[in-house]
Amino acid sequence: MTNSDSRVAVYTGSFDPITLGHINVIERGSHLVDRLIVGVGLNAGKEALFTPEERVDLVRRTTEQFENVEVRQFAGLAVNFVREAGARVIIRGIRSLSDMDAEFTMTLANRKLDPGIETVFLMADEEFSHVSSSLIKQITSLAGDEELARFVPEKIIPDLRRRL
Repeated sequence: MTNSDSRVAVYTGSFDPITLGHINVIERGSHLVDRLIVGVGLNAGKEALFTPEERVDLVRRTTEQFENVEVRQFAGLAVNFVREAGARVIIRGIRSLSDMDAEFTMTLANRKLDPGIETVFLMADEEFSHVSSSLIKQITSLAGDEELARFVPEKIIPDLRRRL
């Protein structure tokens, strides 16, 4: 298969920190394409817990089992990153109807910016529909490791403990 024939998609997010919901979308998305690039970006509307470099490391460590997944840091517009990655598809995870509202707006903006890029939505599995990075930041200091492992990959719990 040549590079132009391969199916490449990009899954962007801030992943601050990466959650089991993110892992769920990455795993399922990796089965749909030949190569899935996870783009770790900045969310200007939120104060970051981890640096971009740390988040890339956390995502790499927790997705190393997926052979066709690559992790990269990016800045700027997601559509520009998708184009630079040689992809034409953005994968987005949806947890709830409130997520859908924000994602719908973003999808329309992305279409205006680059009509050649399509957005594909993956619904989070039911067990992850309530998990968010904001929730993790709230409960980390209160929850034990076993409880926290219901929301985030076990590999990153020590990183969360050191940071929070």
